[in-house]
Amino acid sequence: MNVSIIGTTGYGGAELLRILHRHPEFNIQSIHSTKEDLPIWMEYPHLYEIIDDHLQSIDPAKIAKQSDIVFLATPSGISGKLASEFASENIKVIDLSGDLRLPAETYQQWYKNEPVHPAISEKAVYGLSEWHKEEIKSANLIANPGCYPTAALLSLAPVVQENLIDPNSIIIDAKSGVSGAGRSLNRTTSFSEANENFRAYKVNEHQHIPEIEKQLLRWNEEIHPITFTTHLLPISRGIMTTSYVQLKEAYQTSQLLDLYKETYKDNSFIRIRPENNYPSVKEVAGSNYCDIGLHADTRTGRLTIISCIDNLMKGAAGQAIQNANIMCGLNETTGLDFIPLYP
Repeated sequence: MNVSIIGTTGYGGAELLRILHRHPEFNIQSIHSTKEDLPIWMEYPHLYEIIDDHLQSIDPAKIAKQSDIVFLATPSGISGKLASEFASENIKVIDLSGDLRLPAETYQQWYKNEPVHPAISEKAVYGLSEWHKEEIKSANLIANPGCYPTAALLSLAPVVQENLIDPNSIIIDAKSGVSGAGRSLNRTTSFSEANENFRAYKVNEHQHIPEIEKQLLRWNEEIHPITFTTHLLPISRGIMTTSYVQLKEAYQTSQLLDLYKETYKDNSFIRIRPENNYPSVKEVAGSNYCDIGLHADTRTGRLTIISCIDNLMKGAAGQAIQNANIMCGLNETTGLDFIPLYP
């Protein structure tokens, strides 16, 4: 199957190239950007003599004739317009931005961009791979989840669905490496500002808040607004979310671990850590794994859930290709069997 990538010069696009280059079923037909006729290795020298493709102009009709799937790795505000242009074409679309994840009014409020027409956004399936497989199988348009929501939602899903927690108690403490901010020049993510530093940002204002709440409410309509705080780590890639929830009844950690293991027993990319063992970002780097560890505090009645992913893999390109695999009837692990990089 032929695939195309639009927005290849960003970090998400570069990860798509890295994965697709060795994918046994998907062939990179074309790569696209506003920087036309530039060899991709000139943007990313690590691809020299590995991928020699030139960036092409963005022509949806031409792309649809050549490819079976197109990945939109462009910024929010651009992907939605492209998705609209592809709507009348015979091609599957996977959007890595936030343009298709929210209703129009909510999107405009949190992203400050013009929303896509509801006729487009309502067709999009939210591609949280482990939870929406059946919908993804028959979808032609996927809204790939954000990086923070992926880590947070996968870690909260079992206890939210089983209604084991106080619906008003969810607090998520989230931390990401600087690649989550993209390649654009930014003082906050520059070396001298980010190195040996640690800062909170977009406190109670992050655009991923409504995305997380939307999915939580889909699982349990009693869920209340969450508290979600994001921090910038002085590392290139990786996300850790630490969620705190109040349990309705007393549970031992071992009981909840059994629930998580049973919930995710058929999901290859979710690794539930043993009791008293907790993940770190380096242990999932470069992979599509989400590692989850948890502890029930019998003294306070609170459950602490720690989740780690690579923001560019499971939080973006890896999950996008996992969704593409599901859409095309392939094993969802195809081309994604990377062992994490270590150290």
